[in-house]
Amino acid sequence: MHSNRWLQALLSFGFLWFVLAIAFAPANKIYQQGLVALVWLPTLVLAWPARTLIGEYWRGQRVMCVLLLLLMAWATISLSWSQADDLSREFKRTLYIAVFILFFPILAASCPERIIRLLQWSGAGMALAALVSLIQFFVIRHNPWFARAEGLGELSHPILGAYVIGVVAVWTLLLPPRGRLMQVAWAAGLLFSAAFVVMSQSRGAVLALVLTMVLLPVWWRDRRALMISAGFIIAALAGFWLMEALMMARGSSFRPEIFAAAIKMISLHPWGGLGLGSPYNVFVAEGLKFDHSHNLFTHTAIELGLPGMLLWAGIWLTVLWESWRARDTDLGRCLVGVWVFSTLAMQFDAASLTGSPRAEWFISWLPIGLACVLVWARAPRHAVVKSRVQFNQ
Repeated sequence: MHSNRWLQALLSFGFLWFVLAIAFAPANKIYQQGLVALVWLPTLVLAWPARTLIGEYWRGQRVMCVLLLLLMAWATISLSWSQADDLSREFKRTLYIAVFILFFPILAASCPERIIRLLQWSGAGMALAALVSLIQFFVIRHNPWFARAEGLGELSHPILGAYVIGVVAVWTLLLPPRGRLMQVAWAAGLLFSAAFVVMSQSRGAVLALVLTMVLLPVWWRDRRALMISAGFIIAALAGFWLMEALMMARGSSFRPEIFAAAIKMISLHPWGGLGLGSPYNVFVAEGLKFDHSHNLFTHTAIELGLPGMLLWAGIWLTVLWESWRARDTDLGRCLVGVWVFSTLAMQFDAASLTGSPRAEWFISWLPIGLACVLVWARAPRHAVVKSRVQFNQ
């Protein structure tokens, strides 16, 4: 029992590492090595002792599990015609994703409250990362206020950094602390995170954040949701009035042209795609090309064909269904918000589905992993206690 508790603490630290070290780790190699030590290996060690939990997850979300297995199988089959430089590396990444999904039911151990606490603490850490990023970029490095803010570490890209900070801000907002002093720190952290998203000038991230907050009353039937929604509408109108020139200066950034070119590429290989991990370029004009489609669904279709895209869409809709069913719980309400933000975000800039852990995972595999825990968020209390006791034994 004590060894399992020790490993549970290790897994909790692994989750915090996944979220926070993407900003604070000194190098991507160290970030990846930390994930191996704190997420992949402990999950494999605990997989057999936690077989009861994994079985409950399978029975509670059988449709999602089957779709995930089918997607992994189809991605593996597509390696037979892929033009990827290293096929073994692509196969290894699919295994990493499978272990990452298993990580969450084992981490939760029938206790959704543990996940909520980890989300709250990681949200506080990322709010600090947003504040430090703004200070470093505008104060220490003396960039002009109209420059696009960059984050720390792997969040140095303005777009990807804004998406990560944005999705963390969504779950932080929907999981407020109880103590009055903590609520003051929570509100300040949300302000820092929102400021970073705005100052990154990532229009996709700003739009995703604003629309998520505006739609909040749809699944959170509470007066606070109405107040937040109204506040964001006013703030968005004021922000657009103040920063209209900056936001509109880059035009559409070729997004319509990229989408049209991506659809044409899909039509050339509709069933099998190019194969998992195959490099490609999207040509939108003579001499102008992009190395991905800037949309997670079209990217998946280009690599894995329409079967792969439909499987991914099925998984994603299942996450919404599971979250919506649990919207009366704290975790379920939080995940609906994360799903809405992620769905909007992946329409504009997501560049990878099966790559190594990176910023895109925050709007793809992380919501899926968190949705696994909803099995116990909805479960009767006596069933949760029983499975928790079996695992601890």
